[in-house]
Amino acid sequence: MPDLSAFPITKRWPAQHPERLQLYSLPTPNGVKVSIMLEETGLAYEPHLVDFAKDDQKTPEFESLNPNGKIPAILDPDGPGGTPLALFESGAILLYLAEKTGRFLPSDPVARLQAIQWVMFQMGGVGPMFGQMGFFVKFAGKDFEDKRPRDRYVAETRRLLGVMDVALADKRWFVGADYTIADIAMLGWVNAVVDFYGAGALVGFDDFANVKAWLARGLARPAVQRGLTIPARG
Repeated sequence: MPDLSAFPITKRWPAQHPERLQLYSLPTPNGVKVSIMLEETGLAYEPHLVDFAKDDQKTPEFESLNPNGKIPAILDPDGPGGTPLALFESGAILLYLAEKTGRFLPSDPVARLQAIQWVMFQMGGVGPMFGQMGFFVKFAGKDFEDKRPRDRYVAETRRLLGVMDVALADKRWFVGADYTIADIAMLGWVNAVVDFYGAGALVGFDDFANVKAWLARGLARPAVQRGLTIPARG
């Protein structure tokens, strides 16, 4: 049985199954990237809810795993060489899990790099811009009299959706016929525009028919549906 006691995070979130990969997360657009990936791969894991309402992400225990205080993060008792691995940043975790399982990252060098480029596109553009748009539409930003910040992020969200729509014009998934971590990285964020932020009409989501069809294909996957609700909120 693996001993994870050297990791302070296990003091706050004890591992009931220390032989399983430990996931510390919340079902946000960033968090569900990893839960979807874990559900898709079938890896045994134990989810732990990091409750933002309780500022769990700011505790010393959580920051011992991710000094940036952001979800998701993982602790894999069976890391490289059989030694435990602590890892944060959702994009890095997706790459790690893809390499660990040999799934959802093409073996062909060109297709592999194409998948990675779209993950980076999500990390650098889709996540930050969609998130800011959501803040100004759903949260405190809606009370600001000056609508220029909201309109800036709405316009950038539309621009990014346009980039995605062109890329998907002749493909089922971002790297062609195969579903990859590129799709997993973006599904939660695109779904949030419509489902969580309620901004579909504002950003003209129906204008992006290819993205809309891609999202429907992704949401039809049982592992995606499960991953969108993990960890369960308290």
